[in-house]
Amino acid sequence: MTDKLTIALAQLNPTVGDIDGNAGLVREARARAAGMGADLLVASELVVPGYPPEDLVLRPSFQEAAARAIETLASETADGGPALLIGSLWREEGKIYNAALLLDGGKVQAVRLKHDLPNYGVFDEKRVFAAGPLPGPVNFRGVRLGVMVCEDMWTPDVAECLDESGAEMLVVLNGSPYALDKWDERLNLAVARVGECGLPLIYVNQVGGQDELVFDGGSFVLNADRRLRARCPDWTESVLATEWQRGGDGWSCAVADSVAPEDSLASIYSAMMLGLRDYVTKNRFPGVLIGLSGGIDSALTAAVAVDALGPEAVHCVMMPSPYTSVESLEDAAAAAKALGCRLDEINIGPAMDAFDVMLQPAFDNLPPDTTEENIQARARGVILMALSNKTGAMVVSTGNKSEMSVGYATLYGDMCGGFSVLKDVYKMAVFDLSRWRNVNVPANAKGPAGEVIPVRIITKPPSAELKPDQTDQDTLPPYEELDAILQSLVEKDMGITATAEAGHDRVLVERIWRMLLIAEYKRRQAPPGVKITQRSFGRDRRYPITDAFKES
Repeated sequence: MTDKLTIALAQLNPTVGDIDGNAGLVREARARAAGMGADLLVASELVVPGYPPEDLVLRPSFQEAAARAIETLASETADGGPALLIGSLWREEGKIYNAALLLDGGKVQAVRLKHDLPNYGVFDEKRVFAAGPLPGPVNFRGVRLGVMVCEDMWTPDVAECLDESGAEMLVVLNGSPYALDKWDERLNLAVARVGECGLPLIYVNQVGGQDELVFDGGSFVLNADRRLRARCPDWTESVLATEWQRGGDGWSCAVADSVAPEDSLASIYSAMMLGLRDYVTKNRFPGVLIGLSGGIDSALTAAVAVDALGPEAVHCVMMPSPYTSVESLEDAAAAAKALGCRLDEINIGPAMDAFDVMLQPAFDNLPPDTTEENIQARARGVILMALSNKTGAMVVSTGNKSEMSVGYATLYGDMCGGFSVLKDVYKMAVFDLSRWRNVNVPANAKGPAGEVIPVRIITKPPSAELKPDQTDQDTLPPYEELDAILQSLVEKDMGITATAEAGHDRVLVERIWRMLLIAEYKRRQAPPGVKITQRSFGRDRRYPITDAFKES
């Protein structure tokens, strides 16, 4: 029995499917932990296959590759260095489990299977994994570790079982994606488990982007008195050594490095930046293309892209029409100059003329309407996709959540692209983030300091500039009001009556609700984008396209 332990928290950025690469990350972290004198290295949920692996789990070849990686990592622990407590899939009696594995002394010493499989929001684990039984503690060098996997901590059952079975500390392996206020939610749940069991708790989360999800890290340690003793930084890989001592009241952790969580705006910006960076780099795109209109959405998107990838990897294109204002041309040029990225100009006037000539017989002299406006957006989409095909760079679309909610976007036009940075960001937050970025440089940003979004872009009335003197408020309510209604209908899932009773005009609420419903088919065809809120479109909020339910 030992009275002292050094436990290293390995907050890593795995890539789904890159089993050898992920094992390499664990191996490198173990080497760092060895240099810190660690007895045990704890990594995140499913760190070996990457999280979330979704239906890859069902492929026998994938299962076999993960098993081989575990065997290799286990054999390497025969060198007397730190043991490993890591997440991987596990095959047992014809079933596949989400498991935590203790590797020590050259072999797999213990396996604990995730008991509570989440099946809500972005999670769909019951589709691919079997649920394990309530676990007992793992014996590690005379210390009884109460090992849990992510969702196992979110309800009291698993922690209670471990406590009653003699666990001396709780260790939680996590793949917990970012959403606004998620840190507070995690901490409150961890405090609840510690309070119920009277045991200290280690919480290790992953970091990085995976399709729509982004993981913010923020791994931490609580002592049995519920005090925070260590916290890894948000948004970056980290290996943090923590020193543990057994006393008369059990195990306690000495104070270690502790980095405070970011505030809301900083965390949203960091989430967008890391989500885009990992999507581009993990999918091996050489860079990105952005239609820079002189408006605030494309300007903020360009700023995030430059911060994520560097100015040399960002190619902006201004595509004016006869309705594009001089101010928009000037503002796009000023934004590109401030960011230090390339800006080209390709006029869509000739394309508009060509479509007018081609379609005139079919339109049979019908008056112009939104059809001609959409042709402009689609001409721009064709140009961006042509440049993407030619250069290999990925198009980043620039629409925000307010627009996507009510269908204020053109299929195969401004919606085209491989990724959307602002997909889960409401319009008023776009303004707040733009002002925030002009006075802050995010951690790990590759862009310049100072004003990168010209003030006029922030202050002028938003406009699609698809016809003379157009503004967004010609067809939409003020964004302050629109966002408040959408927060009620989408984020809170309130009905028309409840939303109206909260202080909004019922006729307007009914109109927004109809717009929200009929735009579902557009959202199904939109590119993936960073999840920011608790109710992102696609993985969180799944509504049928054909929907005859009458809301009240």
